[in-house]
Amino acid sequence: MVATNLAAAFAAAGKRVGLLDADIYGPNIPLMFGAEGRPGVSGEKGKEMIEPLEAHGVRLMSIGFLLEKEQPAIMRGPLISGILKQFLEQVTWGDLDVMVVDMPPGTGDAQLSLVQIVDIDGVVMVTTPQDVATGDVRRGIKMFERVNTAVLGIVENMAPFKCPHCDEEIEVFGSGGGERLAEELELPFLGRVPLDPAVRSAGDEGQPTVLSAPDSGAGRALQAIADRVAEKVALAASG
Repeated sequence: MVATNLAAAFAAAGKRVGLLDADIYGPNIPLMFGAEGRPGVSGEKGKEMIEPLEAHGVRLMSIGFLLEKEQPAIMRGPLISGILKQFLEQVTWGDLDVMVVDMPPGTGDAQLSLVQIVDIDGVVMVTTPQDVATGDVRRGIKMFERVNTAVLGIVENMAPFKCPHCDEEIEVFGSGGGERLAEELELPFLGRVPLDPAVRSAGDEGQPTVLSAPDSGAGRALQAIADRVAEKVALAASG
């Protein structure tokens, strides 16, 4: 959800954006962008290139485009590195201002393969407020630090839900865990996204929240997070 809305927000701001779905076992980017169909192939024999699909101004590549709708991606870890390498090097991304890569949770093959294949300006870590989630994200941050990859900051998703009838905030998953983690590890806190029905419906309908519900609590939060990430990426790229 965060990767989808970051990419959509960057594109809406006039940037040339690519979104690579590196979550090989759970490729949800096609659904969340409302993109269907198979990528085309161009180029001469032996030098074929994959043509990415495009939706909401974002160029997309996901293994979900290459599988049948309910077909699972059954493969061992070493194959993931090959798929990511192919998606990075054999897709006609064109001239991009920014490439967003949606990663699976954890510290596995996809993360390690990505940092070995390309130089990354930075990583945005996403957590939910409860300790079970922040503990996993802490381990992810430590992994990126070990491979000399900058962490741009932490986003807290599924923050308290505001009741539409009484305005009471309900802490379904607790509150403030992402901000506390950022303070503990001396990292920027990029913002929190409240639990919001607009996010669920936007993802199911293939309409990123920053575009379909920009005035919702989640829409405003995601746009602010995108602005902060854009600033940090520009700073990292400038040296």
